[in-house]
Amino acid sequence: MLNYVWLALLVLGIGLAISTDIVDENSNKYRNGDSLYTQVYFEKPFDKTKQATYNVKIRLGSQDFNKFYNTNEKNDINYPAKISYNPDNGKITLFLIMNENAPLIWKEMAKVTGKENDLTGEVRLFGFAGSNRAQAAIVFEKIGFAKMKAVTKAALDYAGIAVDISLGLIGIMALWLGVMKVAEEAGLIKIIANAVKPVTKFLFPDVPPDHPAMGAMIMNISANMLGLGNAATPFGLKAMEELDKLNPDKGTATNAMCTFLTVNTAGLTLIPATAIAVRAAAGSSDPAIIIGTSIFGASCATITGITAAKILEKFSIEGFSFVKYLKENIKNILIVFGIIAALAFAVSSGILSAVSGFVTPGFFKSVIQIISILAIPMLIFIFIGYGAFKKVRVYEKFVEGAKEGFDVAVRIIPYLVAMLVAIGIFRAGGAMDFLVMILKPFTDFIGMPAEALPMALMRPLSGSGSLGIMAEIIKVHGPDSFLGILVSTFFGSTETTFYVLAVYFGAVNIRRTRHALVAGLLADAAGILGALFIVKLLFGS
Repeated sequence: MLNYVWLALLVLGIGLAISTDIVDENSNKYRNGDSLYTQVYFEKPFDKTKQATYNVKIRLGSQDFNKFYNTNEKNDINYPAKISYNPDNGKITLFLIMNENAPLIWKEMAKVTGKENDLTGEVRLFGFAGSNRAQAAIVFEKIGFAKMKAVTKAALDYAGIAVDISLGLIGIMALWLGVMKVAEEAGLIKIIANAVKPVTKFLFPDVPPDHPAMGAMIMNISANMLGLGNAATPFGLKAMEELDKLNPDKGTATNAMCTFLTVNTAGLTLIPATAIAVRAAAGSSDPAIIIGTSIFGASCATITGITAAKILEKFSIEGFSFVKYLKENIKNILIVFGIIAALAFAVSSGILSAVSGFVTPGFFKSVIQIISILAIPMLIFIFIGYGAFKKVRVYEKFVEGAKEGFDVAVRIIPYLVAMLVAIGIFRAGGAMDFLVMILKPFTDFIGMPAEALPMALMRPLSGSGSLGIMAEIIKVHGPDSFLGILVSTFFGSTETTFYVLAVYFGAVNIRRTRHALVAGLLADAAGILGALFIVKLLFGS
């Protein structure tokens, strides 16, 4: 499945980039060779006899600008620039440095010209009114194949990002797999696994309760719930390695692997620390207000993902009958939907509001923050301390586990490069905008604001991309607006599905991912819809 998704990301990204560039070239979108007539105001008098550089302001009305570029800028253009004059050849060169007030089309043009984010052009001055003001005709540098250049830049940038992520994991992986090895040798992981055996037996019936994979999965899920991403990933990769030892068909994902990754991609976290931090930085009066809504959305994602994984895994069984399965498990299915209905009723009837009178979001946040701060030092202390108590040679076992962590971190680099480069090309080529346009009728039907749709689509693809979209929406609309709360809840209710699958499956060379991607995307959809439902219910539209 990932093979086809990866190919689709590349084909759509590059295909749309080429198509867009052809259309832009034919329509001369960037007005190559055409003169933009404007007024130039000089800070100091212009001297035709001396070579000099001048600070100037470029001014023209929004109607004239929009007519020239076929855009919809609302404000008149009053933009700072520099003009360089050479009296020997009469050449006048304009330099524009892009800032947040620059027209969007100039920003697009500047991105194509290089990393400096500047734009240059040739200027002809005429119609002087004194020595400080003149009419000007500006011909900007030629802009061509903007999308394809963006695709090239994105491919190179994301390849570097993938390697940076992988190398950054080396230290964390070495630390936690070293600690894990000590705990495993001391028998502590087995004790933890036995404590939650009823739950794990349902989720992972094919994994023996005393197998090292079980303890690693438990630690991964627990770390994710506490928001300890730097601990969760090493535990998860260790779990995949142990699960692969039970795999009779190497290269093909097992049921346990698919279910485990579905739980990961559901993103159930008790405190969405990143989203809260962005809201606080934007001046929110109550940054932690999304804790409850995020837990609701992530719960919907988790329940849906696990249900989907359990149903879809049956289709690989020879002679499987869906109708028969439905009849045999109708009671369990009704229980799942009953839980979702009960949660919705609890929110709509005010039960959760009543409970919040005793356990406020602030109190809940404080408790979780204290746990998060103490969790990592305490885990290291308990695991290593218990190993020492059991007379395990803790230093030697720690180093042995750390070596495994180094190997795993390096091994995932090719898989991460492949996936992130495809995602970068997909975004830069304009395929994301195309997808937004296709899905807009559906999102309008369910009441999702159009501004929130890019966030919902980006979240499964890229953590940094979705974070940027969320921050931009919060900046424009405000952190405590309906949109600000909605996109923050999206971020806290879902995970970067493609990243998780690429890293975890790449660690054990899984090529046939079976139903993991479908279950993960269903979980993402449920998380987004659950977040939309709860935010509309509590905060209106």
